[in-house]
Amino acid sequence: MKFSIILGTRPEIIKMSPVIRECERKSLDYFILHTGQHYSCNMDKIFFEQLSLPEPKYNLDVGSGSHAEETARMLIGIEKILLKENPDVVLIEGDTNTVLAGALTASKLHIKVGHIEAGLRSYDRRMPEEINRILTDHISDYLFTPTEKAKEILLKEGISEDKIFLTGNTIVDAVFQSLKIANKKIDILNKLNLQPKDYFLVTLHRQENVDNKERFMRILKSLYLLGSEFCLPVIYPIHPRSQKRMKEFNVKTDYVKLIQPVDFLSFLQLESNAKLVLTDSGGVQEESCILDVPCVTLRDSTERSETLEVGANILAANNSDKILESVKLMVNKRNNWINPFGDGKAGEKIIEILERQLRE
Repeated sequence: MKFSIILGTRPEIIKMSPVIRECERKSLDYFILHTGQHYSCNMDKIFFEQLSLPEPKYNLDVGSGSHAEETARMLIGIEKILLKENPDVVLIEGDTNTVLAGALTASKLHIKVGHIEAGLRSYDRRMPEEINRILTDHISDYLFTPTEKAKEILLKEGISEDKIFLTGNTIVDAVFQSLKIANKKIDILNKLNLQPKDYFLVTLHRQENVDNKERFMRILKSLYLLGSEFCLPVIYPIHPRSQKRMKEFNVKTDYVKLIQPVDFLSFLQLESNAKLVLTDSGGVQEESCILDVPCVTLRDSTERSETLEVGANILAANNSDKILESVKLMVNKRNNWINPFGDGKAGEKIIEILERQLRE
């Protein structure tokens, strides 16, 4: 049996890493197809190198564009490769345009589709990721859910229970596997002159936040207030999109230390040692929960509702007062929540299930 692993963004590389490692460990017949969504495939080489993963067999280098442009280029490129390789199953993870394109192409070629991290819902269809999640779930043959709640969502949407497998989230595997590598290879805190649990960490890149000038300004104002009130560094590895908008809007960021984007291992080390994380990233909400670091989410809704339910995370939208209030609440919180995303063996379980299902 042959496996095709399709990915296109850095979070997908990270979350797919446990699955790739399991394929390597078992010497399975598989290949990696990188669509190059958002970033150059060459720029992503460091991720594969740092995480000790084999490089992709195929690179499409589709680059950025509108949702239609990106998805169309991916559909054309993926179809050619799947026709050539004829895998038994295509594996995709998450909610990007790469995920939708991979699932659509495989489905139309009558190739089985396995969706890792299935069943997430924000119930906000203004988010393109929500559309991608829903469509991908409903054309997938194997749905690997990170939590019981995600499984219940799929069942309520009419998806057959025999297609759904509760495995936990591969991010748990990836975080613990990668943190071990990080602590052996790097020391980003020393480089930035930071002390553990003595700084705030920010990630902010979603278009609904940074493309809206008023919204972006309100969030940046709140970061200024945080730095001023707590007298702690606010570290912001700035996303290229956000940096571009800052220049366009002529925004100044006193009390916020802007640094260039860091590699995943450096970020993981920064994240694990932060006093608190402020983010609009879904993956960072999960990671901070797993690492026992309080999180304030700069969004109106989240598909990672389990993080809210266990008390690891709080929604603060983009209101300065609400953000400040949320930080004050979370920064003094006891970090004794239970990680809801599994035991760190999701990659192993996914491959084991697929081997069993494909033999039947």
